[in-house]
Order: sequence, then C-alpha cells, then structure tokens
Amino acid sequence: MLRKHWLRFLCGPLLAVGVLAFFHPAPAAASGRLGKDYFPNIELTTQDGKVVHFYDDLIQGKMVAIDLIYTSCHYSCPLETARLAQVQKMLGDRVGKDIFFYSISIDPEHDTPEVLKAYAEKFHAGPGWTFLTGKKEEIDFLSKKLGLYSDPSVNADGHTPHLLLGNEPLGQWMRNSALDNPRFLATMIGDFLDSFRHLQPSTGPGNTEAHGLNFDKGRYVFARECAACHTIGHGDKIGPDLLGVTNIRNRDWLARIIKSPDQLLKEKDPLATALFEKYKRVQMPNLGLNKEEIDALIGFLVTQTSEHDKQASSGAETSKATGENGR
Repeated sequence: MLRKHWLRFLCGPLLAVGVLAFFHPAPAAASGRLGKDYFPNIELTTQDGKVVHFYDDLIQGKMVAIDLIYTSCHYSCPLETARLAQVQKMLGDRVGKDIFFYSISIDPEHDTPEVLKAYAEKFHAGPGWTFLTGKKEEIDFLSKKLGLYSDPSVNADGHTPHLLLGNEPLGQWMRNSALDNPRFLATMIGDFLDSFRHLQPSTGPGNTEAHGLNFDKGRYVFARECAACHTIGHGDKIGPDLLGVTNIRNRDWLARIIKSPDQLLKEKDPLATALFEKYKRVQMPNLGLNKEEIDALIGFLVTQTSEHDKQASSGAETSKATGENGR
C-alpha cells in the first residue's frame, strides 16, 4: 500500500487536520487502474428502496466520498454525519453533480431503507447524498476492499470513522478522518475536485462552521466538536442554540452532558431526556473531551453569552437615547 502523509495548513487561521493517505487499496488490475475487476459490484439498497450496484451505479465514472455509519451508533457516527452535512452545505450543488456522497451502513440488519431515510432526514442530508444498506457479509467484504474496514473491537463504536474520496476514472483514492473540521474537509474535497477553483463555502451569518478559527482553545473546541450540531445565537440546528445556556444550566450538569451524554440518558435525567425527544432523538455523541477542553468550551460559551448581552444592552441604550433626542 502506497501512502503519502502530510499536514495541511490553510491560509489564515490555523486548522488542525488529520493524516491523509493516497493509496491503492490492493494491487491494481492489468490496466493500471482500479476498475470493475477490483471493486465488488454488490447490490445495495438506497434509503428510498432502490436497488443499485456498487460499481456500475455508484462509482463508475464518478468522483465520490464514502463513509461507513450505523444509525444506532452513540459515538462517532452522529458527529461524522453532522459534519458531512456541513460539508455538503459548503459545497452546494456540486454534490450530486461533481461529487457524490455515500454513507453505507455496517449494521444492515437494523438499518433498513426506512430507518436510513429517517436518519438522513434528521441530519438534513440533501440531494446527491445516498444512504445504503445491503447484506452484512457483502458490506464487510466491500469495506475491506475500500480500506475502510475496522475490527469491531477497535473501540466502543466498533469502527474507525474514515472518509474515502475517490476519482474512479483516474484511479485516485484518498482517505482522511471523517471527524476533521468541516471547513477543512470541504476545502480538501474542493482541492480534490479542481484545485480550489470552484469551491465556494457558505459564509452567511447562520453558518458558524464557515467562520475562521483562532487560537482561543474554547472557540477551537466549539468549532471542531460542536458547530456541526449547534450555533451560538443563530438558532437551532440538529441540536439547540447554545446562546445563554450557561445562564440557565448548572455548570456541573453542562460538564456531564458534554463528557458523557449517553450516561445522562441511561440515568433518565429529565432534562437530557427532554432534549433527546425534542431534537428528533438524535443521540449526542461522546466527544472524548478532557477536563481542560470541557472547561475551555464552557468558558467560551460564557464569554459569547456575555458579549451578546453587552451588545444587546448597548443597543438598547442607544435606541433609548435616540428616542429621547428625537422628542
């Protein structure tokens, strides 16, 4: 397996990135390009119940992004799916035209087309992103051929979250962590498509993920771990808006739900349960943050709320003064 590793930095603020790997999953066919003779042309079923073939219908002649998920996952899958949803938003209509997203279930016995369709809707997956299920043994075989297979004992999730990018016509394949910063992933995919020339990430006020990062640790942790599902002052996303949360929630409770949300649900914590039900039963993932990161994150939320309150107060005083002067 030929691999090339490097760290990439984008112009402007520093982005923490994962290790990338260009590789051939196995010895190439006689033609020198991985094609139909290499990739299993297994039958898969989409979230809409359509039967497709992996090579003929999904990757032949296309550029693709592939990850493995399962809908009952409590750790990395919700986060990687939320981040890929952000990446899709940044890439806009290029998804489904220039590149196609595929999320393949490694738990097909549970993940029926109906279950996958509901899961896709929870994460606001748009056109060009297909969720797939099939036969367990065939999906395991496919994942090994793609270099995405993980021993189920590797961690609590039973798999490692990778994102595989492929240009099937040219036989180029690149693997990266699926948990990287969405802005980095979108830029990387844009570079993979055409050396940045047409990548236009969304930059509207509601897109926290498109904002530049700085060296504030709490801000960085929020952008890296939380912005896929939450905003601060721009409304609910997959999870609730976090503006003011430090004013209404106990700090110890906040630390617990950040550290181990699954444990709060197991304990039937009333607030955690209510939030779980309100936000379509999307399981908040265990992010694996340490105490320093949790403290920095909560501190960042406190600062953001304080700054918002000051601006609101200043605006109110300005409006009052303007009204009085106008009398």
